[in-house]
Amino acid sequence: MSSTLRRVYHITAFSWYAFVVKTLAGKVGEELPAGIFVYGGPWKYLTFLNLLLQMCFFGLAAVNDLQPGKKSENTLSRCKDFLFTVFAFPVGMFVVLLFWTIFSYDRELVYPATIDTFFPPWINHAMHTFVLPILIGEVIVQPHIYPQTKQALAALGGVGVAYLSWIIWVYLSVGIWVYPLLGHFSTSGLVGFFFFNMFVVTLFYLLGDKLNSHVWSKHMNKMTAKTK
Repeated sequence: MSSTLRRVYHITAFSWYAFVVKTLAGKVGEELPAGIFVYGGPWKYLTFLNLLLQMCFFGLAAVNDLQPGKKSENTLSRCKDFLFTVFAFPVGMFVVLLFWTIFSYDRELVYPATIDTFFPPWINHAMHTFVLPILIGEVIVQPHIYPQTKQALAALGGVGVAYLSWIIWVYLSVGIWVYPLLGHFSTSGLVGFFFFNMFVVTLFYLLGDKLNSHVWSKHMNKMTAKTK
C-alpha cells in the first residue's frame, strides 16, 4: 500500500472524527431530550469515548506518517500500534455490534426515539455505523504489530473495569443508568453482562489479530526474513 494513500486515509479519517466530535460538542447547552441527562456530560457514554479514541488514533497515525526513518521502530509507531490493536479496533467493533444488536431488539433500551429530535440520523450512523468500515479500511492500508495477548487483555480488562466503575458512580450519584438496558438487570445480572461484554471485546481483539495476519502475512514474512 503506497505511503501517500496511507497518509491521505489517516488524515481523512482524523478529519472526519474531529468533525463529528465538534458537531457533538456544538450540542452542549441545548435542551436535552428525554433519554439524555446532564450529569457526566457526554463522557459517560461509551459511544462518545469511542469517537475520541478513534480520533486520537488516526491523529497519532497521521503524525507518525510524517516521521522520517523506519517508522516501525520508533516509539510513536509502537504507541500507535498498541492503541489500535488493543483499544481502537476491539472497542470500535464492539460499540457497533452491541448498539445495533440492542437497537434491533428494542431501541428504547439503548437509543430512545426521543433522541432522534436531538441528533439527526447521520449523527447516529457516524457514531454507530461508519466506525466499522473505517476500522476495516485501517486493517487494509497498514499492518500493525500486536502485543503479547496477556498484556493486551490486561489493558482491556483494566479499561473495562474503569468504565464500569464510572457508570456505576453515575448511577449512584443521580439514580439513573447511563443506558436504560442496565436498569433491567439484577446485581448478578449486571456482573454477568459485564463479563459477557468483556468476552465479546476479547473476541474482537483476537479477530483483529487474525485479520491483520491474514491481510499482511506476505509483508510480515518479508520483514521477518530481513531481520534474520
